[in-house]
Amino acid sequence: MNFLIVGLGNFGASLAIRLTQLGHEVIGVDSSMSKVEMFKNDITHTICANCTDIHSAKELPVQSADVVIICIGEHEGNSIMATAIMKQLDAKRIIGRIVSDTQATVLNAMGIEEIIHPERDSAEKLAKNLTTQGLIDSFELSERYSIVKIDVPEKYEGKRLDELQLRHNYNLIVLTILSKTEKRNIFGFKQESFDVQGIAKADTVLNKGDIMVVFGDRKDIEYFMGC
Repeated sequence: MNFLIVGLGNFGASLAIRLTQLGHEVIGVDSSMSKVEMFKNDITHTICANCTDIHSAKELPVQSADVVIICIGEHEGNSIMATAIMKQLDAKRIIGRIVSDTQATVLNAMGIEEIIHPERDSAEKLAKNLTTQGLIDSFELSERYSIVKIDVPEKYEGKRLDELQLRHNYNLIVLTILSKTEKRNIFGFKQESFDVQGIAKADTVLNKGDIMVVFGDRKDIEYFMGC
């Protein structure tokens, strides 16, 4: 895919670099030449341009990008202006980063439905992980449904998935199991890691230290973890 990333701050640069590493065509844009020079070897292409100025933005390949992501976080006004200009230039798909609810209201009024709030989302996720016993990580698919990583409860150690009847008893589906292993890092020290055991089957056995990757309604997940 082709991505146009506007704003190479901490979030924008990290996103642009990761997308490049995943093999996508990425153009990183920033009004600061120092940032453009800093990341020119890590991102497919970097361009110095002021996207709050339509004449400057017109020089960018906006319409050929599959996704334009506005990652400006320091100045809400600049972010809103850049978003408006990308919409005016008929970008196929725009994702806007916000830092406040007011900014979200403005973007929604402009017809921008895909909005991200990295700081708030990360904080909410970390708070949930820290305060829910047994929960290691979670991915919210919607307001109701999630995919979560859960420590295998002690009472289930050594049992097969079909013995637990999680679908029948809790309306949950186990997607896979992560098994703990030890590997040596580049310095020669032992480090814990997890191997994915493939798609979970009825005869999959849960071992001590394993992690279940579970899909289901958040209420069902919470009920299961509280049992």
